[in-house]
Amino acid sequence: MRARRRVGRVALRADLRSALPDAGAAVAVTVAVFALLYYRVRSGTSDTVAVMPFMADPDTYWMYLLSQAFGWSGLLWAWGTVMLGLLLSGPRPDRLPVSRAVLERWHRTTSLTTMALMFAHALMFAAELVRYEAGMAWAARLWAGFADTFVPGWYDSGTGRLAIPLGQGALYLAVPLGLLFYVRHRIGPNTWRRLHRFVIVVYVLSVWHTLLYGTNVWFDGWPRTTLWLLQVPVAVLLVLRLVRPARAAERLTAPRREGRTSPLGWTARTAGRAAAVAVVVGLLVVTVSGHDGGRPRPAEPPAPAPHVHEPE
Repeated sequence: MRARRRVGRVALRADLRSALPDAGAAVAVTVAVFALLYYRVRSGTSDTVAVMPFMADPDTYWMYLLSQAFGWSGLLWAWGTVMLGLLLSGPRPDRLPVSRAVLERWHRTTSLTTMALMFAHALMFAAELVRYEAGMAWAARLWAGFADTFVPGWYDSGTGRLAIPLGQGALYLAVPLGLLFYVRHRIGPNTWRRLHRFVIVVYVLSVWHTLLYGTNVWFDGWPRTTLWLLQVPVAVLLVLRLVRPARAAERLTAPRREGRTSPLGWTARTAGRAAAVAVVVGLLVVTVSGHDGGRPRPAEPPAPAPHVHEPE
C-alpha cells in the first residue's frame, strides 16, 4: 500500500515538473489575451463594454479583464486536453508525429494546467468583486467575493444565477476527476476509467458557462460562431471514440464474457452513440445556420448597470 502511494506521489511530482513549459505557454497566451482585451476596452470596441458600459475604464477593471483572459486560455487548454484524451481513448491514426507515451504525458500536463487556469479565472473574478465592494468592511467584502464566486447558489444576479453554478460545477468536478489518475492504483484501473469518462461533462459545463456568460461572445458574430465551430471536432472525436473505442471490451461487437455485455448494457451503449451522433448533427446545423443563441448587437449601448455582477 505504501509503495502504491509513493508511485502516485512520484507520478504527480514528475507531471508537475513536466507541466512547467506547458504552464509557461498558458501564461503567455493569457497575457496576450489580456493585452487584447485591455486594448479593445481602451479603444471602445470591446463587447464587454457594449454589455456593461460602466467597465470602460480598463485600469480600474483590470482584474476583471484578467479573469476573462484566464477563462479564455483555460477553455483553450481544456479543448486541447479533451482532444488529446479522445484521441488516446478512441481509434488513432496509424502514424502519429509522436508516440502514445508522449501523447499521454501531454494529456496529463495540459489537464493540470487547465485546472490551474480555471482556478485563476475564478480567483481573479472573486478579487474583482472584493475590489468593487469598496464601501463595505474588509471581512464583508472578502465573504461577498468568496461566496459569489465559490458557493453554489449564492450568486443571485441575472444570467449569473445559472451561469455561475455551471462554472462552479466545472471547477469542482475538474479537480477530483483530473487528479484521480494519480490514485488509480488505490481505486483500481477500471474504477478510474469509469470515473474519468465524466471529464467530458466538465468540458460541456465550461463551454455552456462561456456561451451564457462570456461577454466576448455575448452577441451574434464570428467570435461566438468560432466557439461553436471548435466544438465540432470534439463531438466528432467523441462519436468515433464511442463507435470504435480503443479497448476491445467497450465495443458493441465485443464478445459476451462473464456477463459483461448484457442486453441492457448494449442498449445503453447504443443509445449513447446515437445521442452523440445527434449532438454532432446539431452542432453542424447550429454552426452553418448561425442561429446559436447569440443576442443581436444593440444599435445604442445599454444604460450603465448598477454593479459588476452582470455578466462575466
